[in-house]
Amino acid sequence: MLYDWIKALHVISLIAWMAGMLYLPRLFVYHASLPPGSEAQAATFKVMERRLLKAIMNPAMIATWAFGLALAWMSGFYASPWLQAKFVLVLAMSGIHGWLARMVKDFAADRNTRGHRFYRVLNEVPTLLMIGIVILAIVKPGL
Repeated sequence: MLYDWIKALHVISLIAWMAGMLYLPRLFVYHASLPPGSEAQAATFKVMERRLLKAIMNPAMIATWAFGLALAWMSGFYASPWLQAKFVLVLAMSGIHGWLARMVKDFAADRNTRGHRFYRVLNEVPTLLMIGIVILAIVKPGL
């Protein structure tokens, strides 16, 4: 019974994390597209980006990791090749998370040097990682 509750909390936290991972680069697209002299709009984006990262994404990532590690330990799947592959993809997702956090700081300090097209492409990376993670978790291929 406890395992099912932890699994549910893992999925819930993952959904929250992924919502942020998909939305934050989209905010960057709009922020980077602002014309010069749009200080009020830029300030709004800075607040939205910071709040999304601090209030949703960071806690959701921590919870996803905590519940995921608990599931791996409780189930004994930690030695399975599919879970090890999933772990590599989740590490990559966490790295992207850290990179996005750095970009939030750059936008906040008006140090962004990239255009909106860069962020449109970046927006697809978490999606591709998520597809791989979900396939590994559901299908559990023998690799």
